[in-house]
Amino acid sequence: MRVGLYPGSFDPITKGHIDIIQRSLGMVDKLIIAIGISATKTPVFTFEQRQAMLEAEIGPLAKAKGVQIQVISFKDLLVNVAAETGANLIIRGLRNASDYEYEAQMSAMNRSMSSDIETVFLQASPEVGFVSSTLVRQIMAMGGDVSAFVPQSVLKQIK
Repeated sequence: MRVGLYPGSFDPITKGHIDIIQRSLGMVDKLIIAIGISATKTPVFTFEQRQAMLEAEIGPLAKAKGVQIQVISFKDLLVNVAAETGANLIIRGLRNASDYEYEAQMSAMNRSMSSDIETVFLQASPEVGFVSSTLVRQIMAMGGDVSAFVPQSVLKQIK
């Protein structure tokens, strides 16, 4: 079984996340979406809210592709989470060259800690390649319109 692990904050889930997840569904039999929980960051949405939003958005897509999904939280090293969940593939989205530099370094570190786990980079589609949760949160905090950057179900949660 090909098990993929897609980690992120998903605070909130964006159209960029959906793009990467939708494309990764063709590469795996099971996709574990891992929501990072940080003791030093205060998220806009709770883990449970992010989990529900992800399941609502991704569930129908996964079902249509015959892929199992699971949404979990994690605080540990990503390679440890991959080993614990049986994932053999870490999926990372890339928006730009600076994302690549950071992700390539992380991938090399992960591979040195666990050679069984491979990392796959997916280049964001041009129409969402500039979208990030951080920018969406900043726009939200200033009362701006984020409807172009998040799915409708997430927009309802924001409002």
